[in-house]
Amino acid sequence: MKILNPFLRPVRLTLRNSFCNRGLHSLRAKLTLANVALLALGIVATTAVSLMGMRYYLLDQVDAELIKMRDSLSNSQLTLRKVDSLGALGFVKERLVPDDTDKDRSAPDSIYTAVDDRGKAVGILGVQLTEAQVGLARAADDAPALARDSGPHDVQVNGASYRVTAVRLSDGTYILMAASTEALHMGMGKALRLDFAVGGLLLALLAWLTMMSVSRRMRPLEDMVETSSAIAEGDLTRRVPSSHHPTQEVEQLRLALNSMLHQVESAYRTRERSAAQLRRFVGDASHELRTPLSAIRGYLQLYDKGMLSDPVERRRAWDRVLAETDRMGRLVDELLTLARLDQEPQLILRNVDLSRLVRDAAEDLRVQQPERPISVGAEGALLVRADESGLRKVLGNLTGNVRTHTPADVPVRLGLERADGVVRLCVEDKGPGLCEEDAARVFDRFFRAGGGAGSGLGLAIVQGVVQAHGGEVTVRTAPGEGLTVTVTLPTRVAAEA
Repeated sequence: MKILNPFLRPVRLTLRNSFCNRGLHSLRAKLTLANVALLALGIVATTAVSLMGMRYYLLDQVDAELIKMRDSLSNSQLTLRKVDSLGALGFVKERLVPDDTDKDRSAPDSIYTAVDDRGKAVGILGVQLTEAQVGLARAADDAPALARDSGPHDVQVNGASYRVTAVRLSDGTYILMAASTEALHMGMGKALRLDFAVGGLLLALLAWLTMMSVSRRMRPLEDMVETSSAIAEGDLTRRVPSSHHPTQEVEQLRLALNSMLHQVESAYRTRERSAAQLRRFVGDASHELRTPLSAIRGYLQLYDKGMLSDPVERRRAWDRVLAETDRMGRLVDELLTLARLDQEPQLILRNVDLSRLVRDAAEDLRVQQPERPISVGAEGALLVRADESGLRKVLGNLTGNVRTHTPADVPVRLGLERADGVVRLCVEDKGPGLCEEDAARVFDRFFRAGGGAGSGLGLAIVQGVVQAHGGEVTVRTAPGEGLTVTVTLPTRVAAEA
């Protein structure tokens, strides 16, 4: 587990810091601020558009009333003298003469005043000018321009907002007409405050709902942090659980992370198993090589000290040195073969008559052990596309295993058949067989049941060669029932003659 800690600890710390931090840099805060900012922009834009629309509509009504009054006075062909002489008329008096109730008001709803061609306010019907009328004449300093303009203008009269227009009488006098817009601005201010109050409430509600929703949606990610922490502590079996209402992206992330964790666990288990096998392999190889080297060193020391003076003894020692050298050479060759098989070598594939190889292996066994009963079930020709030297090594090791570990009078059968789209090669003997524990380790390197003869690499090489061809090797055995080794080659390798 210490091997994985340097890789998983940075991930664990990063995820933990990301989710445990509840400040402005956390994912929750950023999502909440983003939602609140978007809603705030929407509220501001909606409020601005609604206020602009309301202002345009209300000002349009005020302007329409002023323009109507201006057109009425313009079409009447009145002069200031006529206005004075017709002062009794309610129409003129109502519009040009202020009521007594408006005299004390600094900002009346409507203001009407007459100005001369120099822009100075003049009285009408002998009534004294009010402060509002004087302020209107002073604010509208260009009455001719107002009369020529088609629409009213905004002015400030004694600090109050008005819409003003002008009409020119027949004698050159100008009548200024103004309508207050204070009520409009007050209404807009109230609407703005109401919008801000409601908008603020909506923003607070949205922030709370976003925090709750994000917390619930981020719960699977927190489970991933807990799972990675548990794995970093040594529990490789932990997986990210599924949430009750998962989102598609988080569920995809969970599945991908669980798949990755499964691969990490498998890789770790495989690495541990490979490391253990490598340690055992190195130990066994050292032990196997130490025995012949010790024998060779002993005979050489005897020769060096002159203790092999008898020619017969020297010859026997020389034969033993050669035998141990051959044994060590075979062991090194087998180790080299296994090393090449571990590197997934490129096989030299060609059409090989497997039946002929089986018959050749049986003939070799008959020559080596003439007294052994041998039966062969490989008639005719059966072509497979494979590496011939590899298949010969498989058959040689299987027959050598029979020759080494069974008595010379034990029957052996070599069978070959094609069935179910595969080719099966069986080597069956009637020897003592193996117990279940030994059968489980029969393909381990340097394993020898009961400490028997041989290097313990024969079946390991068989398995490596067959797996390099994409096949598999199985054994069937029991104490007293012999041993059957079955080699299966897949359909894509086999080609019937």
